[in-house]
Amino acid sequence: MPLQKIDNRPVWRRREPRKQYSIWAGWMLGMMLFTWCWALISQNTIWEFLYDAPAAGASLVGRMIPPDWSVTGSLMLPLWDTINIATTGTALGVLIAFPLAFIAARNTTPHPALRGLALAVIVSSRSINSLIWAMLLVTIVGPGVLAGMLAIALRSIGFVGKLLYEAIEEIPPTSVEAISATGASRPQVLAWSVWPQILPAFAGITVYRWDINIRESTVLGLVGAGGIGLQMNAAINNLAWAQVATVFVLIFATVILSEWVSAKVRHAVI
Repeated sequence: MPLQKIDNRPVWRRREPRKQYSIWAGWMLGMMLFTWCWALISQNTIWEFLYDAPAAGASLVGRMIPPDWSVTGSLMLPLWDTINIATTGTALGVLIAFPLAFIAARNTTPHPALRGLALAVIVSSRSINSLIWAMLLVTIVGPGVLAGMLAIALRSIGFVGKLLYEAIEEIPPTSVEAISATGASRPQVLAWSVWPQILPAFAGITVYRWDINIRESTVLGLVGAGGIGLQMNAAINNLAWAQVATVFVLIFATVILSEWVSAKVRHAVI
């Protein structure tokens, strides 16, 4: 019985039977789907492991405290590699995504066929997580920093390209029409009308993606793509939980620093 307003007065009206039955059917289908998913999860879950999970978690935390600060010096170079992976990968991804965004935007694309191709590249990049890219690239180019950098770049293309081409499509056409009316060529219109309007968005998107890539690059080492994740994986395999805690602290500090830098840059530009 939904509430309706008649002459500015709330009046309860009963729903039509067809609409009411549709709502009931939707709820029934939702409950059936939930029950089926819960049964599927239950079949593949060993519930006995959950009984001592609090005790196991407390024991693990106890072995991680205090962190082993003696390994901090040996972690500085892998941490620096992680920052370089994120920074270089972001720069490469932005370099590729920048022209793709202009090709993908409706108001700047040179041809609809090229726009479809650019959108396909952007969607393909966004559909695959950077960790999956890293696994593929480790197989292709071998383990190390190069695989991590390329994985970050391939993931960044879709993110930066999508947000940037949407920003291009949202610019008001008045300045574009004014500069075009002076007889300016297409590159001149892009340089003197479109680019100045999307510059703040471009800077914000780039810094934001770099901030995300700092986080993502910390785990790429788990699949052999370089960075501090390699040391974290080795410490976990050796059950050196105090060293794992040290890696966690360094990652946390790096993420906090990247957040601060990102906020400062966005505030200065935007």
